[in-house]
Amino acid sequence: MRQAKIFFKKEAAGILTQHDDGTFTFRYDDFWIADQSKPAISLTLPKTVREYHSTYLFPFFYNMLPEGSNKQVVCRFMRIDEDDYFGLLLATAKNDTIGAVTVTTIQEPT
Repeated sequence: MRQAKIFFKKEAAGILTQHDDGTFTFRYDDFWIADQSKPAISLTLPKTVREYHSTYLFPFFYNMLPEGSNKQVVCRFMRIDEDDYFGLLLATAKNDTIGAVTVTTIQEPT
């Protein structure tokens, strides 16, 4: 299992999880849900207390990934399998993204 903290304008908004079976879950943080002034991170992921589940990386996050030759260069340089979309998201969406959402790795306790 791998997890990532999702930030909206540098404020923690939720957690994205890739489970060992390859499925994905997104859940908003409770305080994000409770604050009416906080928006949904995407129209496709409206604010709700329920978890979102998917058999593939949610399109909102998939669309944050580099494509074409940029993807090839990043994958080669970072030694990421080109089919590891979650790994690619973790490597490329930390700081400089087009929108207000950034993604950081949550390290598993050792």
